[in-house]
Amino acid sequence: MATTTLPLLLLVIVSSFQNAVVSGVGINYGTLGNNLPPPKRVAQLLQATLIDKVKIYDTNPEILQAFSNTGIDLIVAVENSHVSNISTDVAAADEWFATRVLPFIPATSITAIAVGNEYLTTTTAATKSDKDPQVDPTALVQAMQNLHAVLIARGLDRKIKVTTPHSMAVLASSFPPSSSTFATTLVPTMTSIAAFLADTGAPFMVNAYPYFAYRDNPDMVNLQYALLGNSTSNGVRDPKGYTYTNMLDAQIDAVRAAIDALGLGHRTVEIMVSESGWPSKGDTGDIAATPENAKTYNTRLIERAQSNKGTPMKPNDKVEVFVFALFNENKKEGGATERNFGIFNGDGSKVYEVDLSCKFCSNDGNGNGGGFGFGEKVSGVARGPSVWCVAKPHADEKVLQAVLDFCCGGGGVDCREIYENGDCFEPQKLLAHASYAMNAYYQMHGRNYWNCDFKGTGLVTFSDPTYGRCQRA
Repeated sequence: MATTTLPLLLLVIVSSFQNAVVSGVGINYGTLGNNLPPPKRVAQLLQATLIDKVKIYDTNPEILQAFSNTGIDLIVAVENSHVSNISTDVAAADEWFATRVLPFIPATSITAIAVGNEYLTTTTAATKSDKDPQVDPTALVQAMQNLHAVLIARGLDRKIKVTTPHSMAVLASSFPPSSSTFATTLVPTMTSIAAFLADTGAPFMVNAYPYFAYRDNPDMVNLQYALLGNSTSNGVRDPKGYTYTNMLDAQIDAVRAAIDALGLGHRTVEIMVSESGWPSKGDTGDIAATPENAKTYNTRLIERAQSNKGTPMKPNDKVEVFVFALFNENKKEGGATERNFGIFNGDGSKVYEVDLSCKFCSNDGNGNGGGFGFGEKVSGVARGPSVWCVAKPHADEKVLQAVLDFCCGGGGVDCREIYENGDCFEPQKLLAHASYAMNAYYQMHGRNYWNCDFKGTGLVTFSDPTYGRCQRA
């Protein structure tokens, strides 16, 4: 095929691909276990999956270093025990940021700082009272403001957002969703937090678990409704006319209604599900915590995260989702339930089968796109090049088009393999063709990480993306 026909081919590719764009999926990476793989191995293998966002619960330097130049975005956290200190003044917040975060950027893509975790509903260990907050709630607001001031001073406030994850316990009630409000004692604090998030463009994080609602009320909650079954026969009607076919959407809209009730005027706040999952094993008598239910819930949760769908109250507002969790954590406090939310065991084996594959991110070494595992079979595969460059699975199509035009034009890449009748023409998708061209350019120019940036659309992978007859040099 003549080079002059490439633009026409690319128009066909874009046309066939434009309806297939999906959102990325986030996952929570907890480390309360003594049998977990090293962070570098975790980072390498997540690049071969649909996961493009990872949330951690601290600023573990080994994890931050491991995720450098991977193309995966990280959300880091201020531990609850450090919130009070950061709230004292901007200087304390700057010291925390300068020592824990700054050394790792921009190589590690840190997009948000979560200040505390369920801070407002964390109880005082000494009293074990569910009414006594750990500290004055205003400390949380001040800590968030101080960190944001640090980011402004360093010119990073557009790249890194500041927020805080909440449990559903911040609500006075969650049903019906349209009538939901925050607990009366928390209204002043939640008003300050919501206003801050609206003004800074940061998301409202909520940890939403239909599992707990079902476990505590199995006679009142339909299991399929809790498992994201999306069955209209099990739907729940809200007095304002909304119909909910699954509990997660109802929980999200309950938070949305509570925020609206604060009276922010025309200001809006995006909602992010910072945690949601289902355990594969529970305490004695917990019949809902099974591998089958966990597989069903998390499979549907991942599909929902990719779908770009909103909720009945806001159908056009997509909701980012972070699955909980990557690993079972055998040293986590609490009962068996708390230790068994992971998709993977500590040794890297899957607790149950959930498809995290991303065909054009990488491959398992046997020609099977998107392979994922922690076993020696993956790490011991014989290869030519040990590192490749591919397009991010959710990269902007217009940018990918420009990258493809550059690589096959001024970039000097021989793109005949992705023309019709070439070994890499199929699948006829922009993402696949861009990955071929980006990798060829990357290999030509010495495999430097900056040669795989392509305006933020490329990522370096340690897994061979070769498939079928299409060989990647």
